[in-house]
Amino acid sequence: MLRLLCVMVLIGTTFSAVATQQTPPVETTLIPIEHFSKGSEYTNVKLSPSGKYISYITKMEGKNVLGILRTKDYDIESAIRFESNAQVGDYHWVNDERLVMEKEYVKGWTDVPYYYGELFSINANGRSGRYVVGYQGGSQTGTRIQKGTALEGTSYVLDPLINDDRHMLILTYPWTGAAEPVTKVYKVNVKSGKRTVVTRAPKKNADFLTDHEGNVRFATATNDFVTGEIYQKIKGESGWHTLELKTPLQNMRLHALDGSGDGLYVTGSEKGEPDGLYKLSLSTQELSLIYQDKDVSPSKIWVDPVSKKLFAIELDPGYPTYAFTDENVPLSTSIKSLLQSIEGHQLRLISSTRSGDKHLVLATNDRNPGDYYLYDQTKKKLQYLFSTRIWIDPARMAETKPIKFKSRDGMEIHGYLTLPNNKTHKNLPLVVMPHGGPHGPRDYWDYDTESQLLASRGMAVLRVNFRGSGGYGMNFEFAGHQEWGRKIQYDILDGVDFVVAEGYANPENMCIMGSSFGGYSAMQSAIIAPDKFQCAIGVVGIYDLPMMFEEGDTSRLRSGIQFLKTVLGEDEKTLVQFSPARNADKINAPVLIVHGGDDERAPIEHAEAMVNALKKAKKPYEYYLLENEGHGFYKAQHRLAYYQTVLAFLDKHLAL
Repeated sequence: MLRLLCVMVLIGTTFSAVATQQTPPVETTLIPIEHFSKGSEYTNVKLSPSGKYISYITKMEGKNVLGILRTKDYDIESAIRFESNAQVGDYHWVNDERLVMEKEYVKGWTDVPYYYGELFSINANGRSGRYVVGYQGGSQTGTRIQKGTALEGTSYVLDPLINDDRHMLILTYPWTGAAEPVTKVYKVNVKSGKRTVVTRAPKKNADFLTDHEGNVRFATATNDFVTGEIYQKIKGESGWHTLELKTPLQNMRLHALDGSGDGLYVTGSEKGEPDGLYKLSLSTQELSLIYQDKDVSPSKIWVDPVSKKLFAIELDPGYPTYAFTDENVPLSTSIKSLLQSIEGHQLRLISSTRSGDKHLVLATNDRNPGDYYLYDQTKKKLQYLFSTRIWIDPARMAETKPIKFKSRDGMEIHGYLTLPNNKTHKNLPLVVMPHGGPHGPRDYWDYDTESQLLASRGMAVLRVNFRGSGGYGMNFEFAGHQEWGRKIQYDILDGVDFVVAEGYANPENMCIMGSSFGGYSAMQSAIIAPDKFQCAIGVVGIYDLPMMFEEGDTSRLRSGIQFLKTVLGEDEKTLVQFSPARNADKINAPVLIVHGGDDERAPIEHAEAMVNALKKAKKPYEYYLLENEGHGFYKAQHRLAYYQTVLAFLDKHLAL
């Protein structure tokens, strides 16, 4: 254990060392807003199982296109697209030469693509396309694409079965009319579309985990998105069995089977502390603790793609750190070497070949949105491929520093402070940016577009992982339940006081801004501390807590209602007290409300209720509606308009 901790410290300190050694650039011309609003040029990059091809998603004429490169010369093999108003969604390699991709539709009445569960298979050279899964299955006049029989449901690839050239496993949510149908798993021929039922979920809202041979072995299900149950299929027996442990774990999550097939890597905690990584013996139901950090749960578990041996654990207490658990795995030594070669970056193995001889590596940090590399494990050679956003110059981006402080009730809170270049880091204008969720998500030391946009205009940005955030154990997350309008906001406000006391921020020159739950926090914090902020910005926010039980996609599900009862409570008086739209008269700061007209998570009724309440209370406000956008802004031109609106509002109310 001591050796692991030493490795973690040595790697973790490289991030802070690089940050402090870099001299802020002297370039003072403003970076165009378009550099921040423009989407990534390359996403969802993958290796084919043999390593012959590299695939990626890019934009052409505003729609997603699947590009295929040959690794031998990096020339384009093909560019695969759908006609008319359709585009490529997620995709998977199902053998050395064939891929399966989702078909999404870009509708005129909304800017967010729709997915109806249709899957197409096609060769890497762009030939032999086949409609293999979907409600439009069967023969159809006037099309060259052959189709399998219809399947009425929304389907996703569960396991591409890369060792089976002919088949894949899919997970289907049947269109039965039920809001929460019982899912099914099918085995599908990737050329003909013929399918057979493999299994039916033991319960609603189930996900599955397969073993190394593609057998469906485990299912996880939940009734409230807070707690869950785990089931397993025992070889030689039919049906599902509840997985019983001799030592029960909270928040237990399944990650991967080891090489023997008897050991299952899981994370969880015994008493709500940060999750540890365990190995579960399926034959004895006994748990063996591999590693547990005192502050944070593992962010990623690294398992060798060939030997299936665990070799590293990634954690994010502040700067990213890595605990290496098995130095006998060759990939362990390679990753350590890569961390030194690409100094000051967080590394992710995002795709590997079947044999494990080649890996795609994504390198990111607080200033770099991402560079892709191809690593040859045999030759120990690292080849730069391309950047996600080549127009972003990391040298001109702002530094992000981890911080931690004690809240007013003594709880330790972590967060991140982004500091602008070319300015003395003292008495800066500050924008506080609470994250969404609030339960499950958290902020990380990473490239954050909106933080960098604001920092490029001279503002410091504070992001706080308040109680209720994910990643710090269930006790920490549960501490935010039924505290949306009170203790969560206290954590955010205490974080503001901390950076002011440290001298970074001018207490007379601050604004609060957030999206989704962050939009709620912006309004609620401005209510709790009406004289603290010079302005408040709510983006796709929720502003009326009783309304959450009646409007939006969460309230359509029985499990969603149970989730709301758990995290919000059912006391009407408290819900009203914690609702910004019911307390707008307490806000003193000028307000900007930004919303999408097609938002299903936070329906437009929330924005309208907030705006009407501000109007009735005669409070200064601005309202910007993107009619065809949803819970977040999909189109680059809309993000540009949104950023321009936000910057103009901040410029009006902050001294920049």
